[in-house]
Amino acid sequence: MAFVDDEPKKKARRHEIGQDLSALSVGELGERIAELKDEIARLETEMKAKGAVKSAADALFRQR
Repeated sequence: MAFVDDEPKKKARRHEIGQDLSALSVGELGERIAELKDEIARLETEMKAKGAVKSAADALFRQR
């Protein structure tokens, strides 16, 4: 009987904050920077969307 792992596998993090970067090449560092910039843009977009929802809710409740 084969063992079946029912738990979903966690995706390995490509970058850990504070990790040792000495083994990475200049190209790899550039790739990491690009990935992190993309993630920052994604986070900022989500933050703006949530801010818009909050502003709409605040405006709705101020009217009463």
